[in-house]
Amino acid sequence: MNKNIKVGDKLQIHCYKHNGKLHQVCNEAIVLDIDDEKIIVANYKAKLTESDGRSYHAKEPAILFFYKKRWFNIIGQLKEFGLFYYCNIATPYIIDGNIIKYIDYDLDLRVFPDGGFKILDYNEYNYHRKLMNYPNDIQMIIKNELSNLIDIKRKNEGPFKPGVIEKYYEIYQKMQKNS
Repeated sequence: MNKNIKVGDKLQIHCYKHNGKLHQVCNEAIVLDIDDEKIIVANYKAKLTESDGRSYHAKEPAILFFYKKRWFNIIGQLKEFGLFYYCNIATPYIIDGNIIKYIDYDLDLRVFPDGGFKILDYNEYNYHRKLMNYPNDIQMIIKNELSNLIDIKRKNEGPFKPGVIEKYYEIYQKMQKNS
């Protein structure tokens, strides 16, 4: 990890696929917290650029949790109709310069404001698993980490703990006001 990264730094986020191809770029992520286990960043109306060149802006503020040893990342989305989560099954992050990088493994967990959740993109996972020849050990990690993520959600721990996303959003708003 880049030891020079500190709270308030502006980073980009690069998401790759298993074959090494860049899948998506997020132009802005402001560091809110960083420790030996994770980095927490935030953005609002960030520009997202897809591998085919299409780009769009997110509509809401987001608080993003990336982990050094967990095979998922968690995005809290503060939408008009409540707090949603979008969780990617993905490799632990690395920092390369001012870029957070990870490999996305297709499966996602969508969590709704009422606490319900749904696993998304099984078809995409199965397609890419065959196309890119995901090794058996990676497939086992993906399965186990999806179970771990669901368990964390069911226990309302980490980013799912009530008030956590809102606390970090307040920190982000104060940083934006002071910049």
